Amino acid sequence: MDRPNRPMALATTPGLPPQPQVNFSHANSRVTAVLPTRDSVEILLYGATVISWKDRFGTEKLWLSDAAKLDGSKAVRGGIPLVFPVFGTAPDHAATSKLAQHGFARNSRWEFLGKSSSESAGLSDTSVKLDFGLSSNTLEDSVKSQWPYPFSIIYSVTLTPESLSTSIVITNDGNEPIDFQVLMHTYLRVDDISKIQVTGLEDSEYIDKVDAAKTKSQSGAVTITGETDRVYTPAKGPSHAVVVAEEGETVFTVVRDNLKDVVVWNPWTEKAAGMGDFEPKDGFKNMICIEAGSVNGWVTLDPSDAFEGAQTISD
Repeated sequence: MDRPNRPMALATTPGLPPQPQVNFSHANSRVTAVLPTRDSVEILLYGATVISWKDRFGTEKLWLSDAAKLDGSKAVRGGIPLVFPVFGTAPDHAATSKLAQHGFARNSRWEFLGKSSSESAGLSDTSVKLDFGLSSNTLEDSVKSQWPYPFSIIYSVTLTPESLSTSIVITNDGNEPIDFQVLMHTYLRVDDISKIQVTGLEDSEYIDKVDAAKTKSQSGAVTITGETDRVYTPAKGPSHAVVVAEEGETVFTVVRDNLKDVVVWNPWTEKAAGMGDFEPKDGFKNMICIEAGSVNGWVTLDPSDAFEGAQTISD
């Protein structure tokens, strides 16, 4: 017998789309995120250093020295170390003259602030963003004495199936302006440095740190045939892509946001041999640093103001 008020069958609940997975490892010293597509990124809380970026096939995109210290005893050789508030050393710049090379951000333990993700029915649209924090309140006293300025930083690492983005927001929490430099010291993995060409820097001025810091102008594509350490200020601005190609095929595209400079670095034979944490010694054949930053001159940040900069690397 039909019952006029019989309950209707519940509509089938569609399954939720696969979610990005975020995990801690190595005694909570590392954070790993894996997309449903199997793309992955791994970040060391020491320095908030990205130490691995793999595509869905498990192919590593970043170069990491076999001898890199991952225990917090020194800055990491490889991946994406974060340089702040000084690039190199600046003995003639009073505010940063006491700081060690490349500052303290890469040598400090950062706090993991959390994750956010965008999911959709299409796996190709899935992404995950990991946020990390560092502030003057959490610095060691020895560092505060060298750079006694109140600040806070949020550093975000965003992984999609097509790209890796790193972005930084630096806030001046003090009552006086601060000067700083910032750079994302990205080590890209390549198959053969002798076959690499870098475009997007044509007609740009650069400082050649291997040749007495002379100012030169780039003509044509950049190729690596010896020790290379150049600070470019690309003529076409941050939004114009810097492209790394191997035998004519694009392997990386780097687009910057509000980071006016690009450092191109490869240590080559002698410099690599002299670095104790650079292994294998011929590893320079398989890496090139394309480093987005603001390091030619100083960024001045007024009280309560914030600086934002970012890079997106596509493979």
